Amino acid sequence: MINSIPPALIFILGAFAIPLLPSRLKSGYMLLLPLLGMFNLLNIPMGTNFVIHFTDYTLIFGEMDRLSRIFGIIFHLISFITIIYILHFRNNTEYVAGFVYAGCALGVIFAGDLISLFFFWEGLTVGSMFLILARQTKKATGAAYRYALIHSAGGLLLLAGIIIHGKETGSYDVGYIGLNGLGSYLIFLGFGLNCAWPVFHTWLTDAYPEATIGGTVFLSAFTTKTAVYALARTFPGEDPLIWIGTAMAAFPIFYAVIENDLRRVLAYSLINQVGFMVVGIGIGTHLAVNGAVAHAFNDVIFKGLLFMSVGAVMYRTGKVNATDLGGLYKSMPITCGFCIVGAASISAFPLFSAFISKSMVMSAAADHGLWITWFTLLFAAAGVFHHAGIKIPFFTFFGHDAGHRVKEAPLNMLIAMGLAAFLCIFIGSFPRALYSILPFEVDYQPYTLGHVLGQLQLLFFSAMAFTLLLLAGIYPAEKRSLNMDIDVIYRKGFAVLSMMLDKGLNGLNSWANHTFAIGMTEKLSYFFKDGPARLCMIVLKPIWELSSARIDGPRGLETRFLKKFRISYFSVASTGILVLVIFLLLLFNVFKLP
Repeated sequence: MINSIPPALIFILGAFAIPLLPSRLKSGYMLLLPLLGMFNLLNIPMGTNFVIHFTDYTLIFGEMDRLSRIFGIIFHLISFITIIYILHFRNNTEYVAGFVYAGCALGVIFAGDLISLFFFWEGLTVGSMFLILARQTKKATGAAYRYALIHSAGGLLLLAGIIIHGKETGSYDVGYIGLNGLGSYLIFLGFGLNCAWPVFHTWLTDAYPEATIGGTVFLSAFTTKTAVYALARTFPGEDPLIWIGTAMAAFPIFYAVIENDLRRVLAYSLINQVGFMVVGIGIGTHLAVNGAVAHAFNDVIFKGLLFMSVGAVMYRTGKVNATDLGGLYKSMPITCGFCIVGAASISAFPLFSAFISKSMVMSAAADHGLWITWFTLLFAAAGVFHHAGIKIPFFTFFGHDAGHRVKEAPLNMLIAMGLAAFLCIFIGSFPRALYSILPFEVDYQPYTLGHVLGQLQLLFFSAMAFTLLLLAGIYPAEKRSLNMDIDVIYRKGFAVLSMMLDKGLNGLNSWANHTFAIGMTEKLSYFFKDGPARLCMIVLKPIWELSSARIDGPRGLETRFLKKFRISYFSVASTGILVLVIFLLLLFNVFKLP
């Protein structure tokens, strides 16, 4: 039966058949995979499924509950939408990598044991790396290698944590772990790296803007959301997550406001939104976790919509910087409209999706008296409207007219963006549709008069601030610049360290290699070269000297003999010493001399 298939298997195995199919069948086949996967998902019963016993371990590929199911639903939805979006690119590398990447994300959320989770976790790195490499530019290649290096380090932390945790507890089950030992802290850091925690976040802003147009949509959906799921599953209610999430929500705003590359703006905005989710998981109440999960669900859709709209502009114009765009509402009005829907959604306008999820996290923070966190999230909410809600559509489609006269986005792109826009409005207008599938029962009403008026006031003052900065001519998005993030510290630091090691340890290694490895080898080779000839020389030399002394003289004979056998006095003496040493050793061994 179809419901006996692990969700990840449909995507991963199905991916490798894509290059083998003729073009006329490929599109239909790729659209069928997520639909088949969704049907399979909805028919999997709650509880433990797809168990394999391997040596002493039990591998579980289908642990189904309300938390894993809601992530499975959104991952299938965004896979279907993204495939529609990229149908016309005809890039098999992107297609295969995208499905493997999505399949590994499904593998993580349905894994019932840490061993299986780790296996799929590493698969995420492989799939996402190829989505970046598929762009085939020098910058993309460098970003992909850095991405793989950082995530490999995170994977090693996770693996070490899993092994230590398993030895400490005797269990590899995926469930609540909590911060209670070395293994748990290593697992915590391993998940946190994929979640783009502060200081470790630069892999995201470095790599996502360098991926293919469709690859960026895939990337925005899976890696960080999979990490959010893992934290919600294993570390709910841990206080450090509150402060980590608070920092994540706040600091990207400053980078996003001054960033010129619009896909990089959205990458910083992605970290900002994940911060809300991490705060909710850290608070750990039913309302907070529901808010985090609901916001993850919504973010996959509206962030995907924003990346798709910017990607469509990039596809038509070849430009992605704010300074190179503007006036495109004339040429791409439908794409412009979809972008505005995404901007309104991420900004939490009433009747749009983030309004009904972001407020759940903020309400949970207020209920717990976390006022510093609450005010920071309020500031972050205003900031995201400033840079993603206004900046993205304004500088892309309005602002100064950059003179681009292009066609509207291809039909498949418009269909994909239309589906995402519909979901943003539908969920925002009818929140019970989403609330009904959240992990816990929901008793929350987002559309109260106070909440609606308060949010509208916040949005109004943020828009006014943007307008004043723009009219004053000081808004930084119109400046061509290279903005340095915190990675400049360890990039420069590692460069200096590498130079020191090269000049220091490598120099020492070179000296030792030349002095001992090569030098001693040469001396020993010289010492033992032509050993039998030298031994014969010791025995025959007196006889030759006595028999031929009157003809050549002793010196002449010796010189001719040595030249004939190409040996030296040192070689003869050394061979004699070696024979003497061997003889003495044998003598001591045979006669047991002291």
